[in-house]
Amino acid sequence: RERFQTVPYKNLNPNGYFMAIQNQEIAELFLQAAQLLEIDGANPFRARAYANAAFTIGNWTRSVADMVRQNEELSLIPGVGKDLAEQLKQLVLKGKLPQREELLQRLPVGLLHMLKIPGLGPKRVGVLYRKLNLTNLEQLRIAADAGTLKTLGGFGPKLEQQIRAGLDQPLLHTNRRLWAAVKPVADDLVQVLRKIPGVGTVIPAGSFRRGAETVGDLDLVATASDSAAIMEAFVHYEDVGSVVANGETRATVLFHSGLQVDLRVVPEAGLGAALQYFTGSQAHNVALRTWAQEKKLKLNEYGVYKGTRRLGGNNETEVYGALGLPYIDPELREGRGELEAAQSKTLPILVSHKDIRGDLHAHTHATDGTASLEDMVQAARDRGYTYLAITDHSQRVTVAHGLDAHRLTQQLDAIDRLNEKLKGFTILKGMEVDILDDGSLDLSEPLLKRLDLTVCSIHSKFNLSANKQTERILRAMDNPHFTILGHPTGRLINERQGYPVEMERIIQGAKERGCFLELNSHPARLDLTDIYCRMAKELGVKISISTDAHSVRDFEQIHYGLNQARRGWLDAKAVLNTHSLKDLKRLMRRK
Repeated sequence: RERFQTVPYKNLNPNGYFMAIQNQEIAELFLQAAQLLEIDGANPFRARAYANAAFTIGNWTRSVADMVRQNEELSLIPGVGKDLAEQLKQLVLKGKLPQREELLQRLPVGLLHMLKIPGLGPKRVGVLYRKLNLTNLEQLRIAADAGTLKTLGGFGPKLEQQIRAGLDQPLLHTNRRLWAAVKPVADDLVQVLRKIPGVGTVIPAGSFRRGAETVGDLDLVATASDSAAIMEAFVHYEDVGSVVANGETRATVLFHSGLQVDLRVVPEAGLGAALQYFTGSQAHNVALRTWAQEKKLKLNEYGVYKGTRRLGGNNETEVYGALGLPYIDPELREGRGELEAAQSKTLPILVSHKDIRGDLHAHTHATDGTASLEDMVQAARDRGYTYLAITDHSQRVTVAHGLDAHRLTQQLDAIDRLNEKLKGFTILKGMEVDILDDGSLDLSEPLLKRLDLTVCSIHSKFNLSANKQTERILRAMDNPHFTILGHPTGRLINERQGYPVEMERIIQGAKERGCFLELNSHPARLDLTDIYCRMAKELGVKISISTDAHSVRDFEQIHYGLNQARRGWLDAKAVLNTHSLKDLKRLMRRK
């Protein structure tokens, strides 16, 4: 139920491969320590130190694990003093944050789950724990239903109603993890298993290979000359908490984090058929088997057969080819008409990294970013981009130190000066402009005119009805300086449902007004969904795949956005930031 559910990390595993914990995972554990300290009534400065470190580490441009391994001075990280540096070392080397573990010796872990309820911060959770001895979500529900919460100071009927509604959110009861949180686990495990003598191929399958937003279980398909060796290494992998099943060619384990991992060893000649079968989805496989039956063929995890004669199965292209179909990319295998599109030769050539020419949503330390304008530009250039839009927050977002008119003017002037020095690269003058309650934009007309583009976003009033929220956005789109709708639903996967909005009307409204929609690549957002990406494409509304980068490292998040875009059937033409600067400016010119 935590955004990043981590597993214990050791210094070296038995095969000598040093495992890496990601900065985001470190940041999440530091944030939990800060929250637990606040619940426990500890010195507020200590809790704040952990919270500040969490924010800094989450946006730090280098791998903290690498810094520890190379024995670098951790005080280079702002806000990390001697005590926190030692905590960091222990976390990276032993897999546990000592302060967090110490607190969880006396505080129930269920208190962290309670923090996911809207309206409940550490202080209020601390009150519920100390006054009512509530330690988990079920106890909280019983107290809310009994009307007990209203007996506490600061817990009125409105908050009680909000808590009760929050307890009914499906997001609280999911065991699925973000794709981005599973990726480092999958990468580490695959690299370890590939080093086992006799192992040929190890490939993740299932929803992970399809690039789904979240992953339930991790499936691996492997080939090996000696299945016993890879099975032995797999079940004794250091992160395994328990072995559910262990056979000659198949094993299932549970990691300490609760993540289930399945390994199947298949013959080299049947790798394609097995990989297709275990990649799924179930809907795709059912449709494909029906397709095969209509052609008097048989399809299973071993291959494609006509009678007893095997027609193919060595690789996936051969599997689909034996069924009279072209290869179908894993991201499209969801039973959403991909077989019909394959038959009619209308499958899209999906957008990829090489198509992206720039990023249209990025922040600097002028607001809530961590890097300078110059550093963000250099990082974009290092990625081979030819343009970057700087879109710091407008002044309404005070928590992010939004720019007022004076500070924005200074930034725009600085961009003009820097652009004069650059060759082959252009900084686009932009801003992430708040959409206010009445649909107006949080920036004056003269300043809007100076911008090359705007990313217009909602950061407040999430509780409006779907109709009112939709009308609010459409009124904002009426402004001729509105360019891109940022993170269109405001959701945070596994944390917060998006605000209610009639997305079909929004997409149609964007088409009529010449606006665009963002696909925000942050792994906890991935906003738009794949369904709405495809709808936008079919209506002719281009999508900006943006990282919402707050540090130079965040540009790497484009990978997650591309996963989502590919699941949404987007080709390069459907994506705004695959176009040259000249064409981009032409496309953004409102008629």
